[in-house]
Amino acid sequence: MYITQGLHRHLQARPNATAIRYLGRGITYAEFGDRVARLAGSLKKLGVASGDRVAMLSSNSLRYIEYYLAVPWADAVVNPVNYRWSAAEIIYSLDDSETSVLMVDDNYKALAARILAESKTVRTLIYAGDGETPEGMLSYERLIEENDPVEDARRGGDALLGIFYTGGTTGFPKGVMLSHHNVAFSSMASQQTGRCNASTRFLHSMPMFHLADFAAMVSLFSSGGTHVVLPAFTPQAVLEAIHDEKINEILLAPTMIQMLLDWREANPEAQRYDLSALERVGYGASPITPALLDRACSVFRNAGFTQGYGMTELAPVATFLAAEYHSPEHQQSGKMYSAGRPYSCVEVRIVDAEDREVPRGTVGEIVVRGPNVMLGYWNKPEATAEALRGGWMHTGDGGYMDEEGFIYVCDRLKDMIVSGGENIYSAEVETAISSHPAVAQSAVIGIPCEKWGETVHAVVVLKPGMAACADQIAAHCRERIAGYKVPRSVEFRDALPLSSVGKVLKVELRKPFWEGRGRGIS
Repeated sequence: MYITQGLHRHLQARPNATAIRYLGRGITYAEFGDRVARLAGSLKKLGVASGDRVAMLSSNSLRYIEYYLAVPWADAVVNPVNYRWSAAEIIYSLDDSETSVLMVDDNYKALAARILAESKTVRTLIYAGDGETPEGMLSYERLIEENDPVEDARRGGDALLGIFYTGGTTGFPKGVMLSHHNVAFSSMASQQTGRCNASTRFLHSMPMFHLADFAAMVSLFSSGGTHVVLPAFTPQAVLEAIHDEKINEILLAPTMIQMLLDWREANPEAQRYDLSALERVGYGASPITPALLDRACSVFRNAGFTQGYGMTELAPVATFLAAEYHSPEHQQSGKMYSAGRPYSCVEVRIVDAEDREVPRGTVGEIVVRGPNVMLGYWNKPEATAEALRGGWMHTGDGGYMDEEGFIYVCDRLKDMIVSGGENIYSAEVETAISSHPAVAQSAVIGIPCEKWGETVHAVVVLKPGMAACADQIAAHCRERIAGYKVPRSVEFRDALPLSSVGKVLKVELRKPFWEGRGRGIS
């Protein structure tokens, strides 16, 4: 299997079908395939050899999708760059992977000059923007115009597809090595669940450097649907796209869903957007609270909700919760709030610290084995051996499995709070807090306590125009969870620090409390 396989299929069978829509314009499979082959030819002419790394630092665009296919077409390896990182983190990832060619758009052309000056390995900059090509860079469009198309190398199987750096907010990132087989398998497994087909109009609103969006991209090329691309996520842009482009499938992080619903409620004119075309809403990247899920279901009434649980190292999904479990019946049973069951051909276990499987209903570490598991971490054999010990990917997530094989994610193990010898899972406390009518978002962390070791601290964002005090939050929680889990302190903020895909950066919340102390805050 190889990533460009789906494109070849539709170049042959549906060359005049619309492949991508971007900024109100469409491009057919035939036009797209020609541009990909010419871009691949230009890379080879620039000296990119088999297995060389080519990076992209850009917002979402048509060119980003072309990059993802042209690089393996040229027998090279993709390295999508997280634009939320600092310059030092970006340069580290480029040098660590020995990347020699970097593509940048208008948003990052200034940063590119610093990268070229400070990087030990980047030698060629390609300007993938819409303005005048900066001095010292090559024009993306001119490279396509001036180079002939080349044959696809059909790089595939266990060959390295890409190095997807993860982390970077708590120290220098690790490069996750994924093969064509890893990502192609995830694409096939995704389609088995009913996602993506030839009639799909999928909205790319998550960052394209993130593997979740890339995996959806691969599934869509396999099935022959239409990619609709937003340069970046904003609530208004998403609602407008659903209305204007008749979007029927979307993937969002829970925080994005929260922002979208909040914006819609705060802006009466948003009621004019027709959302009835939307049939499937996938969510992932972090747990969703029951209150938010209920609210989303009431707005997107024609849509079936699905959840994918996983991580970059799992290409990226391990378990899947189908739309049928988002129902009053399964809300009552609790399965609506699980992470679902393992993907086809994927094994999941819950183990203790000695890697022994624990009884059903017992919290332990979630470990995964299957064709989706990464090759390893680039240049980090010790970290690879630790993560893949015994042939299982150790996720670092705490969770349990019920008698029917449904997985319930409790917390990142490193986020677990240990207070007076009791294990407290922040996700459980956050669920209780988020059911308060005045709460928009919350994040729970452990902070130092001389008596108990740690105590529960909540950071809360209130809904616009709503009010609540710390005592009210605590009293609300006390009715829903055990007393020792109730927040001992509550902090109110206007917003939570978020990663580029909407994950709450708890490391930033913990930092003021733990600096200079012994507890790790990575």
